[in-house]
Amino acid sequence: MNDNGSSSDSQFAIIPDRESIETVQRDIRFFPTENTSPQLLSPDQIEAWNRDGYLGPLDVLDANESASLREYFDALLAETMAAGKDSYSISSAHLKHARVWDLLQHPKLVSYVSDLLGENVIGWGSHFFCKMPGDGKRVDWHQDASYWPLTPTKAVTVWLAIDDADLDNGGMEVFTGSHEHGLIDFDMTDSDSGNVLDQVVSEPEKYGAHRLTPVHAGQVSIHSDLLVHGSASNQSDRRRCGLTLRYCPADVTAYLGWEKKGVIVSGTAAADKWPGAQRPESFVS
Repeated sequence: MNDNGSSSDSQFAIIPDRESIETVQRDIRFFPTENTSPQLLSPDQIEAWNRDGYLGPLDVLDANESASLREYFDALLAETMAAGKDSYSISSAHLKHARVWDLLQHPKLVSYVSDLLGENVIGWGSHFFCKMPGDGKRVDWHQDASYWPLTPTKAVTVWLAIDDADLDNGGMEVFTGSHEHGLIDFDMTDSDSGNVLDQVVSEPEKYGAHRLTPVHAGQVSIHSDLLVHGSASNQSDRRRCGLTLRYCPADVTAYLGWEKKGVIVSGTAAADKWPGAQRPESFVS
C-alpha cells in the first residue's frame, strides 16, 4: 500500500495545543437544526437530534462495502504499525489517503450531514480510532469542541464503524442532552493514565442521560461537538475500529491553519474561509 500524503501528522495532531486554542474567541453554544424537508432523516430524527445531540445507528455501507473497507484498513494499520506508530496515530487521514478522502464525500453520509447542517458543508477531519484487544486505552468523558479552534460550534462527528462496536470492546457511550450546557469544565489527565486524550469531564451524569451506542460495521452515529461522550477500554478479544469524519457548515471559521484541511462536500464556501484541500494521489483504490 502506498498513499502519498500532503500534510504532516504533527500539523494536525490528535491533541492540539491547549494554549493556542484558548486564544481563539469562539461562539460556544448548540445551534438547533431547522429543516422541514430533510433528504434522508425523518422529522422525528431531526427532533431527536435537537433534543439529544446524537443520532444512530444509521445505515451507510452494505456488507460488501464494509468488508472492503475493513480489508483496506487492515493493510493501512499493518503499514502504520510497521513504521513504529500506534493504532491511534492515523489522523487527518483524508489528506493522506484517497480512499478516506472519498469516504468523507460519500453521498449518503453527506446527505445525513446536510440534513443537520444545511446545504453548504465542509468536511475537515478524519481520524481512525482503533482499540486493539486488551490495549488498555480508553477515551475519557469529553466534548470535541474543547479541542477544535472553530467558531461557532456547529461541527458534528460521524463515527463510521469498521468493526462491530459494543460495550465489551470499548464502544462509544454518550450523555444525551449534555450538548445544551455549552463548554463544560474539565480536568487534565496525565499522559500515562491510559486516556487516549488529555481531558476528563467529571460527573457527566449531571449534564445528561447515559446511553450506550452499539453500531454494526458499516453503520454510523452522529454527535454534536458539544456532546459529552467517551469509551471504556477494550476488554474483549475483538478489535474495535471506527473512522471519525468531521463536518461543519461553510459559515464556520477555522483558526490555527485548520481551514487548510477543509473539503467542500456540499454546496459552496468562501475561498478566504475554506480555500479547499486537494485530493491526495493514491496507488490504491
